[in-house]
Amino acid sequence: MRRRKHWGWGYEDDAWSGRQLRAAAPGLREQLHIDGDGEVREPVALTDVVLAQPRATAPGALHGICATDPYSRATHAWGSSYADVVRGFHGRFDFPPDVVARPRGERDVEAVLEWAASANLAVVPYGGGTSVTGGVQCEVPSRFDGAVSLDLGAMDRVLRIDDVSHAALIQAGAGGPGLERQLRALDMTLGFYPQSFEHATLGGWIATRAAGHVATGRTHIDDLVESIRAITPSGAWESLRTPRSGAGPSPDRMLLGSEGILGVITEAWVRVRPRPQAHALAAVRFDAFEHGIAALRAISQSGLSPSNCRLIDAEEARMTGAGDGTAALLVLGFETAEEDLLPVGELLDRTLELCAAEGGEWDESAVRRPRAGHAGGGADAVSAWRTAFFRAPYLRDAFVSLGILQETFECAITWERFADLHASVMAAVGEATGPAGRVTCRISHVHPDGPAPYFTVMAPARRGEEVAQWAAIKLAASDALLAAGATITHHHAIGRDHRQWYDRQRPDPFAAALRAAKTAVDPAGMLNPGVLIDP
Repeated sequence: MRRRKHWGWGYEDDAWSGRQLRAAAPGLREQLHIDGDGEVREPVALTDVVLAQPRATAPGALHGICATDPYSRATHAWGSSYADVVRGFHGRFDFPPDVVARPRGERDVEAVLEWAASANLAVVPYGGGTSVTGGVQCEVPSRFDGAVSLDLGAMDRVLRIDDVSHAALIQAGAGGPGLERQLRALDMTLGFYPQSFEHATLGGWIATRAAGHVATGRTHIDDLVESIRAITPSGAWESLRTPRSGAGPSPDRMLLGSEGILGVITEAWVRVRPRPQAHALAAVRFDAFEHGIAALRAISQSGLSPSNCRLIDAEEARMTGAGDGTAALLVLGFETAEEDLLPVGELLDRTLELCAAEGGEWDESAVRRPRAGHAGGGADAVSAWRTAFFRAPYLRDAFVSLGILQETFECAITWERFADLHASVMAAVGEATGPAGRVTCRISHVHPDGPAPYFTVMAPARRGEEVAQWAAIKLAASDALLAAGATITHHHAIGRDHRQWYDRQRPDPFAAALRAAKTAVDPAGMLNPGVLIDP
């Protein structure tokens, strides 16, 4: 089986070698306009990593699903943020779990929770390890005698398909590719493709209220959930499966975004649909980012609902190879499972009219409309952007070797406040990165009442001080976001990294109510302590 890297994103056999990095370094630095220190470094090998000794031993009945070997513990010590990757690269594993448990079903989950409670151990649910906000590390209070990383990856099956209601019952550990392979056999899809798709899981998406590739309409996993089941220290929690309900506060909405503190999500009924048979794609250029924003707002409020509607500023378009740096780029896409292909092309044409009204231009020869016998290909700029989008996590690992800091943060805000937010965040982050750094912005999702801005930061890294360097930039960015009236996150969850801003964003009475709910289902506070609330 392929093994994940112990320190960064993806698989060991998909990592750049030192030789490849040294060959690519000059071209990358020229394209990015970012200079590192000129030295290509390699990560600390796992054989040279020293982990603290495990403080707990699983009972004999759990030996078959528990591990304490260095690889298992190291790969569950961090998530996938820049700070996590840098720490792993340098061989730092400050909070390794004492035990990694891989349950095969709900009975195993219950057994692990019972053992952990009896041994005074914290339990941190783990999906694909793709958290970028410190949501899966076992950094638990000293009142616990150890920590267990509860990896749901073995619970990865599509259990049932309701082809009448277009829904599926899927185990929480099912990862994106495996989930879609199982649905493809029935010509169905969940149609949820976040950037973390390669490794993230359904349970992780639900626990973090993740957003997929669909840029308008059903953007969040919330929109696809019918019912959720979770195991808590106080018993099972399962909501009634219905299309919608007005029966009081929703049990599902308590678990959505709960980040493992209210129970271990084990399975969910989610809405699926027939696989798209036709696509229409276009890339539209705008001479100014604000003109693209005006077009985005018009599109989001038009009811046309493109599946892809992402605006990339000119500098990011250049850096990803989707443009030459002279224009902002709007990536547009429509898709349908219907046999009649005409509406998709018509929807694209109507959307292009809205873009033209704001000064948008495009190469008609590059527009892809479906036609009989042909589902429609990808426009060149769209294809370039898509490739860069899904390869970005691998490239970031390479940047760490090259001494380049690269990280992102995102938010959401209403349209009338966006211009002020964009100006203040770009200024604050630009000052924090210094003259050698770069800050770009794209809009990843759009809603009728506002966009989700997504910022990318790049700067020469200060070797050995990368974590502190990024923390200073993150502080400046997050303070600017909240001051402008934005949410601290649109879809990346809170974890431990966003806590100080989340505490300022949420109402105090709500925090008290959330604490009460946690006390009811987790009296000992053993589930992912330190996330969202304190006991």
